[in-house]
Amino acid sequence: MKISIIDREGNKHILEADNNSTLMEVIRDKGLDIEAACGGCCACATCHVYISDKWLNKLKQKDDEEESMLDQAFDVKNNSRLSCQIELSEELDGLELELAPE
Repeated sequence: MKISIIDREGNKHILEADNNSTLMEVIRDKGLDIEAACGGCCACATCHVYISDKWLNKLKQKDDEEESMLDQAFDVKNNSRLSCQIELSEELDGLELELAPE
């Protein structure tokens, strides 16, 4: 599957991803600038991304833990998500997102 990501400098990257990964793991493992300090435990907000509006309804809803972490993030928008909480699947092939500011 492919994921389209706009980095913090405005550059577009098309990444290949596996279904059994989280979005954060793919972004981190492909070397894009994402801190992911907690390693995917939903204990920080350093993997904050903006999901393209047309993809929001295809994602699982945010749980209370993710909402709580996003409350501590900067520049939160309606389409903000923590990439560690998005499990990739075939339904998300073509997912488009942007890395949030640090």
